[in-house]
Amino acid sequence: MRENKVRTSQRPRPLPTGSWAMTQRWNDLLFAHWRVSAAAISPHLPEGLQPDTFQGSAWVGVVPLWMDRLKIRGLPPVPGARNFPELHFRTYVHDQHTGTPGIYNFSLDIGSLVATTAVRFIFQMPCNWAEMRLDQRSEREFAFYSRRRLARVPVIFNARYRGLGPTRRLAEMRCGSLESFLTERYCLFARNHTGLAVRANIHLVSSPLEDAEAEIECNDLPKAVGLNISDQEPVLHYSRRLAVYIWPAELAEPVRSRRTAIPAAAVPSI
Repeated sequence: MRENKVRTSQRPRPLPTGSWAMTQRWNDLLFAHWRVSAAAISPHLPEGLQPDTFQGSAWVGVVPLWMDRLKIRGLPPVPGARNFPELHFRTYVHDQHTGTPGIYNFSLDIGSLVATTAVRFIFQMPCNWAEMRLDQRSEREFAFYSRRRLARVPVIFNARYRGLGPTRRLAEMRCGSLESFLTERYCLFARNHTGLAVRANIHLVSSPLEDAEAEIECNDLPKAVGLNISDQEPVLHYSRRLAVYIWPAELAEPVRSRRTAIPAAAVPSI
């Protein structure tokens, strides 16, 4: 992949202005989502962000994956960060000034100390170094374990999950569906070290979304931020691969100029 090229998907969509700062590939993702009330989410968001809702509910998601093809613009490959597991705990929000929708990460746990340090330094976003294991049991079946290091109280996620294969329903996913609400997001929000909301624009090239099955034995992530999801079953999806381009993080503020949609090219194999 040449540094000045960005792969685009079949669907036309805006590309952020300027140059991306980091690209990476996410592999064998489980998306496990639970309904929560918007009122439960709001106190945990930095000023300027509001919960997005689908059919009256906000949603939180736990996303285990493993990462490779990490590239930071202008730097050689990062030693010690060839591939490693990650664990995202997120919700869906919009910027109240601009209406920009995106993903808000309550926490990001990384199985590489080098990558943890890079995210903290380059993007100025909090993240956690964790002991992690991801074992592949079959072509689409995985066992994932994470335990946060240096935590006062243990924060553990332990699950087995499997993708069930592509379906026409998900391949033809439409705007307005729950799956579109949960996955068609092109902006990452987080709280920086000073407590302010920061935004990083992203571009995604994904494999088809699949239905999934999972047995989640332990999930301390909601409790660690003060949320309760224990009385409901999750909505489950799986994605085999997701190429991610990330633009430099900036303080969330009104967008000063309208970005022009760029026609998309055909997707190379990922």
